[in-house]
Amino acid sequence: MIWCVDDDNTIRDIEVYTLEQTGFSARGFADGASMFEALKTEIPKLIILDIMLPGMDGVEILKKLRNDTKYKSIPVIMATAKGTEMDKISGLNSGADDYLVKPFGVMEMVARVNAVLRRTDKNASADELTVGNITLKEKEHLVIVGDDKIELTHKEFDMLRLFMQNPNIVFSRDKLMSEVWGSDYIGETRTVDMHIKTLRQKLGEAGGQIKTVIGVGYRLESEV
Repeated sequence: MIWCVDDDNTIRDIEVYTLEQTGFSARGFADGASMFEALKTEIPKLIILDIMLPGMDGVEILKKLRNDTKYKSIPVIMATAKGTEMDKISGLNSGADDYLVKPFGVMEMVARVNAVLRRTDKNASADELTVGNITLKEKEHLVIVGDDKIELTHKEFDMLRLFMQNPNIVFSRDKLMSEVWGSDYIGETRTVDMHIKTLRQKLGEAGGQIKTVIGVGYRLESEV
């Protein structure tokens, strides 16, 4: 069951209709309050959540979902009419799994739903991650780009794994420092920049998937 939360009746109806025509069960909600009421009796496989909503906006709703142990694992795709970089960053940093920029094509929506569901499928092997042209094999400590095996240091490997576990999510330098080097590590965030530089170089063309978000940090884009 896919839920679509949008206060525009026409857009919501089109989303629900398209999803049903492509094999999903779908249900629409005009606001966060009605969605949270429905959550008391049903847990959806994924939520498409508009940012601009009456009452609680989409980012507030997402934060509330992520702070509740019962709902925190529900995949969420944010939809924004603004399409600015900061809107996407705000949504993704709040825990969104992906985003759609309005106006979007319905088949793009379906493709992103399928991609997020594949990525978040609990039955998928946690040992192997693939994002774009990059594949990481945890047990073998191996990274493959195309047909090439890439030699990475432990910190480069740990950083890439973090990115691949959270595609499209923006990480600040401080967050990367904490996650990869540990909260007790004393050092400069310039260390992060240097590791990003060498990681990009070693990944070759696939290194272009690691994007700099000016004034914020870095993210790994899921699309090549």
